[in-house]
Amino acid sequence: MIKLNKFIQLVLISALSFTVFGCGYNSLVQMDEKVNQAWSQVENQYQRRADLIPNLVKTVQGYADFEKGVLVEVTELRSKVGQIKLSADDLADEDKFKKFQEAQDQLSGALSRLLVVAENYPQLKANENFLQLQTQLEGTENRIAVERKKFNEAVQEYNTSIRSFPTLITAKIFGFKDKQYFKSVLGTEKPPDVNFDFNKKETK
Repeated sequence: MIKLNKFIQLVLISALSFTVFGCGYNSLVQMDEKVNQAWSQVENQYQRRADLIPNLVKTVQGYADFEKGVLVEVTELRSKVGQIKLSADDLADEDKFKKFQEAQDQLSGALSRLLVVAENYPQLKANENFLQLQTQLEGTENRIAVERKKFNEAVQEYNTSIRSFPTLITAKIFGFKDKQYFKSVLGTEKPPDVNFDFNKKETK
């Protein structure tokens, strides 16, 4: 009788294991890890950009007549971005993800405006330190775009899987949830509209 019970237990465990693995649990885990790895690369590039900004602002501040509003905007948005934390565990939270993306995209816009304004300062454009920072910043923005694209692709594969039969059953049982995408920002295909009055003196 005892041997029979053990045999039944073995059969049930084997059946359960087959059901779990047969419904794609391992695949879901692998895709989830792929999303997390892609996210870490996105974070790395955003951090790289954040690290470049103080040197960029410091270099530009050396030009007394440079548009102060742009520098204030970049500095404040960098601070705001630093306050919004988004871990891999938050990727299914639509509100948190939206706030993170909005803050990062606002900073991208401000940096783009700063570089456009810099075109009006020949001496700044000839500054070797500024040119190096500009090149690094532009390269980082490109890498951000690449890593965001890879992240979206990983999320698409993962989200499609957890909605497909039979893995959707496994996803519900083990709590796999949809993850958020980076969404394209309206107007990013156009150059920034910058209209500063450089003849207007700053009032004290």
